[in-house]
Amino acid sequence: MIRYIVIIIACTFFIQNGNSQNIIPLDTIHWEINAQSYVLENYKGKDAIYIQRGLAYLKDTKFLNGTIEFDVYLTNRQGFPGIRFRASDRNNMESFYLRAHLSGKPDANQAAPVINGITPWQLYFGPKYSFAYDYNYDDWTHVKIVVNGRRAQIYLDYSETPHLSWNLVHDPKEGGIAIGGGGAAAMHYANFKIDKSKYEIVDFKPIKRKPIEGLISKWQVSDMFEEKLVNNPKKLKEVIQSRKWGKTIQVEEGTAANIAREVVLVNGAPANTVFTKINITSNKDQIKLFEFGYSDRVVAILNGRPIYKGTNRWRSRDYRYLGTVGLFDAIYLDLKKGENTLLLAVSEDFGGWLVTGKFPDQNGIEIQ
Repeated sequence: MIRYIVIIIACTFFIQNGNSQNIIPLDTIHWEINAQSYVLENYKGKDAIYIQRGLAYLKDTKFLNGTIEFDVYLTNRQGFPGIRFRASDRNNMESFYLRAHLSGKPDANQAAPVINGITPWQLYFGPKYSFAYDYNYDDWTHVKIVVNGRRAQIYLDYSETPHLSWNLVHDPKEGGIAIGGGGAAAMHYANFKIDKSKYEIVDFKPIKRKPIEGLISKWQVSDMFEEKLVNNPKKLKEVIQSRKWGKTIQVEEGTAANIAREVVLVNGAPANTVFTKINITSNKDQIKLFEFGYSDRVVAILNGRPIYKGTNRWRSRDYRYLGTVGLFDAIYLDLKKGENTLLLAVSEDFGGWLVTGKFPDQNGIEIQ
């Protein structure tokens, strides 16, 4: 009898020890914490990290394919807790986060890449990258993400079926992992696990977005400069002539071109603006309607003269306005016979550095 008891105790210890080894401790030994503030504590029965405005990067670990799981204790305050993975550096990675304050809303969460330091959720929006979910503010929320190649799936609260399936944006490469997020509200994380042997994708049915037809497919992009330089029409010629060119961006998601692909916005630096350019050859003097979109702000300049100024920033038009990009603005261009140059000076704060446009009627013009 004693022998059997010993065996049972040994097996129990092995199982418990195996499970504990599967959980990566949330401490400064295993994590590099870059946050406004954080606390390591036991919370609601779990060893947790309470982190605000920042990320904790897992040390000495690279991730390509597999399953990542963790628990997060949500509040109804505005916060964006989530996971970053396949981080090639601190500015390029994939991400999924929860909009903890938007329980039940269609945009209660967000899958999006981080591209040169910008998370362009104003481009990667809608049911292709978000889903409605009723969050529990009285218990832990379990998050599981499965990654395989260019495919990823999210499961919340031990669901047997995925809540979201989507195609990743970056090329599949090993990279770092981080937890945390932005927003004023801090959140608790616990029970962080990685299993690189489990990467099965099931019932993969990503939602497709219908592309906008007739978009200008490519834009030339200038070097970066300070936004205030386009506020004085008398000095526009000087600003334009001093720009450097040579970079091109193209439409993604069938919606807009991402300036951040080619220009790196430095946090805190005064330069946050570029010119995007197309050349229009007209067979006569004529007026053409041009529909366009941008993020966050724009000044339109035709043949050296400013003709439009607008704002499409998050919350710029009402408290729930997202600033997502689309053909929401339009201007009539007074084209001259021959070559015309249209510049859009696009400035960025956060959420997506984007430009898009089309001519509903292209008769009599060629776009270069």
